[in-house]
Amino acid sequence: MGDTTLRELVYGKGAHVDPIACVEDIPAELAVQVVEGYPHSIWQIMEHMSYWMDYDLGKIAGENPVYPDRAIESWPSHPAPASEAHWQAATRRFGELLGRLAELSESETESLERVIRNVGPEHSPRHSTVHTMLVQVVVHNSYHLGQIALLRRKLDAWPPRRGGDTW
Repeated sequence: MGDTTLRELVYGKGAHVDPIACVEDIPAELAVQVVEGYPHSIWQIMEHMSYWMDYDLGKIAGENPVYPDRAIESWPSHPAPASEAHWQAATRRFGELLGRLAELSESETESLERVIRNVGPEHSPRHSTVHTMLVQVVVHNSYHLGQIALLRRKLDAWPPRRGGDTW
């Protein structure tokens, strides 16, 4: 049956902004700007979200990605993509990762309740279900998409072309 609400939230629903709309119409030169008082660019935030989506999808798939020793390791090491093409590739990858999350959210209940072992750091291993991991990713994305929306407002680039709350 899957979790329809979770699938809707992957792509933004209700109070959650549409993640694709939030980044698809931003040119690279805007995506790399850092606003005074905030340490990250839109590009860095999007890459951070992609890092964790990729990590959790790998865990769910039975791979054993290494959990970072420090939080900074989940952020891009370069402050900006190398080119507009690199930015566009990163936004496509972001969309593909969201698509994989959406597909998983439509899995049968038994699949969503499957336990994934050792989802955290080695010194503090924990177990989780696929469903719980997906919810965690959606909440993490929602948090960072709020940051992107705020940065876009500060850069006079809000709302996105496809629309978004302006109040």
